[in-house]
Amino acid sequence: MRIDGSGTLRAGCVLCPNPGPMTLEGTNTWILREPGSRGVVVVDPGPHDERHLERVARTVQEQGAQVLMAVLTHRHPDHSEGARYFSELTGAPVHAVDPEMRVGGRGLADGELLEADGLRLRVLATPGHTDDSVCLYLEADGAILTGDTVLGHGTTVIDGDDGLGPYMESLYRLRDLVREHQVRTLLPGHGPILTTPAAVLDSYIDHRESRLAQVLDAVNSGAVRVEEIVDRVYPDITEQIRFAAMSSVRAQLRYLSRNGGLPDGVEA
Repeated sequence: MRIDGSGTLRAGCVLCPNPGPMTLEGTNTWILREPGSRGVVVVDPGPHDERHLERVARTVQEQGAQVLMAVLTHRHPDHSEGARYFSELTGAPVHAVDPEMRVGGRGLADGELLEADGLRLRVLATPGHTDDSVCLYLEADGAILTGDTVLGHGTTVIDGDDGLGPYMESLYRLRDLVREHQVRTLLPGHGPILTTPAAVLDSYIDHRESRLAQVLDAVNSGAVRVEEIVDRVYPDITEQIRFAAMSSVRAQLRYLSRNGGLPDGVEA
């Protein structure tokens, strides 16, 4: 499926050429604009890749539009590192949850409505991938911009040993929103757009619950160290992304420990 140039009526993707194991095909930078308006919101300018950032700015300019603000879904460099240069290019402030990521902008509060020349975005706090992760609900298009909370394919790495509990709550929240408001599309930070949001979120939740069961089975079979559990639960993992599997296992163990499901003597 084509990623660059994909989107909805109000959202268009500019794909950054930074593919890799953690970025999939690259970082999706989203240009949002209300039809007939000049004001633009850019979500996740991307890494400090000047050609990409200049392409995003040029795309807006060629549309006869102007960037009014940029918004970061979370702090990771592949989404945020280019924000300062992008702000210099466009003169637009950069809003983010993390104060260190802001460039002349403000924070993002759960439930806050962002408005720009007729465009309306609702901020949804969705911690888990990082503690500052947010999604953005574009109700007019029946779409949610998910950052790295939900990817176009594959699964999300949990950042921090205590992140799985908040992440599961974020997935449940998104699933409820999708069902209640009949959301039609998820616009991820990496990978292709997703047109079956409810099924995708069900799959994400089922996957996490299945992994928790596998980790518990590994523990009950005698594995007590993170490395041992990774070997049993992720037998085909490559060394290139083994660190991500170890991070996930640590988060799973902490989750099980906090919910009373972990025997004594196991790393958590």
